[in-house]
Amino acid sequence: MPHGGGHGALRLSDGRRLRSPPGTITRPTPARVRQSVFDLLREQVVGTRWLDLFSGSGAMACEALLHGAAHVTAVERHGRAAAMIRHNLELVCRPPHTFALHRREVLAWLRAWSWAAEPQQPFTLIYADPPYNGGLHEPVAIAIAAAGVMTPTGLLLLECTSRQPPTTPPGWRLGSRHRYGGTTVLLLQQATGAT
Repeated sequence: MPHGGGHGALRLSDGRRLRSPPGTITRPTPARVRQSVFDLLREQVVGTRWLDLFSGSGAMACEALLHGAAHVTAVERHGRAAAMIRHNLELVCRPPHTFALHRREVLAWLRAWSWAAEPQQPFTLIYADPPYNGGLHEPVAIAIAAAGVMTPTGLLLLECTSRQPPTTPPGWRLGSRHRYGGTTVLLLQQATGAT
């Protein structure tokens, strides 16, 4: 799938334009995929805590806010992308809804979550869009389970390439698989007894 375009290349479901870093820093989730994901989730998003891993432009986090998420947290390691995410979330987020942005590598952020001295509130819905060819889909899913970052009944939405989608990671069960051209989204739940 091609990487993201220039500034202003993304449009949200409500018509607002988002900024996206130029070049190949990010690979924004296509509008059709974003719309389909939120059509699948419908009212499940309302009032939830949404975690957006490998946030890129922040488009999924912004859509989550538009669809009623009470709070979103975005994690992105690239500085230019993180600056765009902050701008995009500030454009969309209105009280009482809140957001947090962490400029950090995702696996390091998940480890830090599990080591935090203070208990933290877990997320109900997690969207992870690791680089398609980075071999990170399974390690990220395992780290999510190990960190306790998701509620026991939460849902992990794992975006991947349709050409070679990953197998269901250990400790997870596949709820459903949705293909949108070159993009596939796996809906995963923690297997009973998983930590």
